[in-house]
Amino acid sequence: MRPFERQKRRKKKKGKDQRGQVFHEESSPLFHDLQKNLNKIREELGHSTDLVVREFEWDGERKIRFAAVYIDGLVDNNMVGDFIMKSLMLESRDDRQTISRKTAFDRVQENGLAVGEVKITRDWNGLILSILCGETVILMDGWDEAISCGTKGGEKRPIDEPTSQVVIRGPRDSFTESIRTNTALVRRRVKSPNLWLETMRIGKVTQTDVSLMYIKGIVDEKIVREVKNRLERIQIDSILESGYIEEMIRDSAFSLFPTLYMTERPDVIAGNLLEGRVAILVDGTPFALVVPALLNQFFQTTEDYYQNYWISGFLRFVRYGAFLLSLLTPSLYIAATTFHHAMIPTTFLITLVAQREGIPFPAFVEALIMELMFEILREAGIRLPRPVGQAVSIVGAIVLGEAAVRAGLVSPAMVIVVAITAIASFSAPSYNLAITARLLRFLFMLVGASFGLFGIALLLIVVLAHLSSLRSFGVPYLSPLAPFVFSDQKDTVFRFPWWSLITRPRLISQKNMTRMEKDLRPSPPDKPTEGEGNEK
Repeated sequence: MRPFERQKRRKKKKGKDQRGQVFHEESSPLFHDLQKNLNKIREELGHSTDLVVREFEWDGERKIRFAAVYIDGLVDNNMVGDFIMKSLMLESRDDRQTISRKTAFDRVQENGLAVGEVKITRDWNGLILSILCGETVILMDGWDEAISCGTKGGEKRPIDEPTSQVVIRGPRDSFTESIRTNTALVRRRVKSPNLWLETMRIGKVTQTDVSLMYIKGIVDEKIVREVKNRLERIQIDSILESGYIEEMIRDSAFSLFPTLYMTERPDVIAGNLLEGRVAILVDGTPFALVVPALLNQFFQTTEDYYQNYWISGFLRFVRYGAFLLSLLTPSLYIAATTFHHAMIPTTFLITLVAQREGIPFPAFVEALIMELMFEILREAGIRLPRPVGQAVSIVGAIVLGEAAVRAGLVSPAMVIVVAITAIASFSAPSYNLAITARLLRFLFMLVGASFGLFGIALLLIVVLAHLSSLRSFGVPYLSPLAPFVFSDQKDTVFRFPWWSLITRPRLISQKNMTRMEKDLRPSPPDKPTEGEGNEK
């Protein structure tokens, strides 16, 4: 049973509950009187100072009063002034002399607003939610319906370079905190009518927009239905970042390995959509989620597909090796120096013994001190301002390492082992997988200090068995290695050239498997006929 299935569903009550939400289970209709509507809006929003209410009236035989309501900072002020206020207050004055309320409301809805998105709101839940989402609401005296105008705007962070997935060759744009900007960045790359977007609101208080993107005809419909079902079962007050969604819908909630892929790059999302995956975008965060996620996906970078396949294959192999180094190097050193002296060459063993002379701690405690020291330095470097943090991390590591060796707390060999481990951990393209290796490293160190290489081998078998049992939305986590799919080995440990990647991943996309036409291998140019080489 997943965590969200164990959560108790709380019944909504009319009015505000103990958590301060203003949405009702059964929303009541609007009042006919304009002033009553405005008073209730002010009351529901706590007489907030950023709430703007602009009242005006149409002259004629019967004066008709209107009011435009919006929240300053959530709307585009230029759009409100030019396309709503100006349209309603200045245009078509001659036509207002004998107009009725019904005709006035219909005219405002159909012809009086120069904005693209206009809808009718009839209840208080929809009215309050429209205002809080950055829309401008038009209310008319004597009418129990409102017009919601799409005027979302306000200050937004501009599109900038990615910070967590930096590449040398490739696009330089990344997602922002605006979900509409993010969906537009994906649509610029996939200009297909089959790219479908579905949006729902999750969070009883925050009402956060969560969007699903997938390519109809390529994606497996079972995966889409499973994603929707898991999202709809979420019962929580707030969704402030995609990490909330990740923990609520992931498989194997207690596993250290991530079963959802996280990225801030639009080109990565586009590439995964074309393979048959589903993207989950959350308003308010630049990090999108991709499902299903496989283990080999965390060793791939978008740059692998932009450069020569020989280089990409070599670098991808280096990442696999660096991951094993970051995971096993300290534990192997502890096991070898504690239990397996015969495996170390004699000359090197004598050097290690001479270095460890006078060290008061065993190898495990020595490694634990250095690893914890390095983790503290890394965390301090992240939290400090960027110019200061980098200097503190570098200087702190050098000074503390040198001081620890001179004080006789650790040996120089241990400093080298910890440095190799740290550098190897930085080569992981995915931050989530690097965190997993950092946590498992301490467990491997403990097992290596207790049982030697036998304990390390046994723990590796346990980890592999755990990985084999994991699934991501029904897809085996170790695929296409386990179960072994021969056709998908062209883009797993190594990347084959593009002209050989004919099919999509077999266990992810169950239909429309063909990615390109066959026999597209580049051919050498024709040899010049006799005499052509001498022509000028």
